[in-house]
Amino acid sequence: MTDQQSSPPATSSHQAQSGPTPGASSALLETIRAGYRTEGAAITLGAAVVDGVVHADAPVRLPLAMMNRHGLVAGATGTGKTVTLQVMAEQLSAAGVPVFLADVKGDLSGLATAATPNDKLTERTTATGMPWEPAAFPVEFLALGGDGRGIPVRATVDSFGPLLLARIMDLNETQESCLQLMFHWADERELPLDDLKDLRAVVMHLTSDEGREDLRGLGGVATSTANVILREVTALAAGGMDAFFGVPEFETAELLRRAPDGRGVISCLELPSLQQRPRVFSTFMVWLLADLFAELPEVGDTDRPKLVFFLDEAHLVFSDASDAFLDAIKTTVRLIRSKGVGVFFVTQSPQDVPEEVLGQLANRVQHALRAFTPKDARALRQAVQTFPHTEYDLEEVLTSAGTGQAVVTVMDEDGAPTPVALTRMWSPTSVIGPSAPEVLDGAVAASALLEAYGQDQDRVSAFERLTGSGTTGPDAGAAGPVPTGGSVGTHAPGVGQSQADIDAEARRIEAEI
Repeated sequence: MTDQQSSPPATSSHQAQSGPTPGASSALLETIRAGYRTEGAAITLGAAVVDGVVHADAPVRLPLAMMNRHGLVAGATGTGKTVTLQVMAEQLSAAGVPVFLADVKGDLSGLATAATPNDKLTERTTATGMPWEPAAFPVEFLALGGDGRGIPVRATVDSFGPLLLARIMDLNETQESCLQLMFHWADERELPLDDLKDLRAVVMHLTSDEGREDLRGLGGVATSTANVILREVTALAAGGMDAFFGVPEFETAELLRRAPDGRGVISCLELPSLQQRPRVFSTFMVWLLADLFAELPEVGDTDRPKLVFFLDEAHLVFSDASDAFLDAIKTTVRLIRSKGVGVFFVTQSPQDVPEEVLGQLANRVQHALRAFTPKDARALRQAVQTFPHTEYDLEEVLTSAGTGQAVVTVMDEDGAPTPVALTRMWSPTSVIGPSAPEVLDGAVAASALLEAYGQDQDRVSAFERLTGSGTTGPDAGAAGPVPTGGSVGTHAPGVGQSQADIDAEARRIEAEI
């Protein structure tokens, strides 16, 4: 059931039992009112629920100045996490704060279309004290490598770097170290690594008779390890990954734009093929975040963030991650707040996020958790322990909360945690669910980014220089159109391909090169 179709706030005895005792409820309500009172700009998440009653006069707010202290939006499937993201993105945009979010299911494209009111929605918004008016928002639709309707987002292999690339290729630590040496070798010789074709050319050179001396000069790189890396690079290309690497590279500063009317632009990254490439997509999210960290200046604490970055399906980022990869994420999250960027991890359970990262997330929106198994029960108890002391029976509340309800605690304007508040979340003013295809197509056609990123290019880089196939005239090094047939790395992404198909394509590419 979606928020725009949900029933009015429940007042059943079951919900009342999950709250404080009647004698304490009045004191708790006053504590919540005082704890979420703000002087500066803030977004409103919803209204407090005490004893099963929604209190419109007790709004639960998150100060904009505290959003660079990062946060967590968690909850089981179907509990309302995506709608919560939509509500937060709308209010941030209205406050002039740009937003980045990944659209895993396609539902968030509805931000570009104003919602249509109905009786249930009116009843709900009245109960939560929300001054609801339908609105559409400025949305920039993006797509990794053009895999979707949006503006293509690409990264060069150089920019992506060996650490993130090793994660995509599932290399062990020894192989990752060797890949780093290969990057270093290419950098010393000023061989740009734009795409996988370039990286493959470097590895092939180092494993050839001609490049064997160069390989020995790297030290510690065995031929067998180099061959493993070559196979993995070839397999990536065979699986269609060349579409995600190349030029023009997406400038992450594009995520910081405002619309002409002053609202923050919501950059919505389509992920239609997440299930086929979960590690690829999660690693690209980390690249975007790391690039922002590298490029943005220090700003310290401000009255509102320069960008709020929602990292959905966060468990994919940390699953089977190497120590070096985890260290890089921890460092980025810890330091990027000084660049004015707030990062919100979105996942099913707080246990999906490493403790060292979880400890840095000051703002918590916890939707219902399920406790069907002993493992679920342990996760529930651990989640409860991460909240400040409260009169709520959180184990009961977190297993009985309805769709569109969440347990909230955030950092107040003085830097202290707010009281825990069971919250009936506000409703989006845009459509819950996808926008019509013509809305997406119209937004992309009108985008200021289309001219800059719409067409991929193939400039002279490592492949051309090592194979002697590059331009030798006055235009050498300039960007040019990608060959339209027959060349390595120009095949469409292999979404839906079986592993046998990918292996066969890898063998074909190996034979071609």
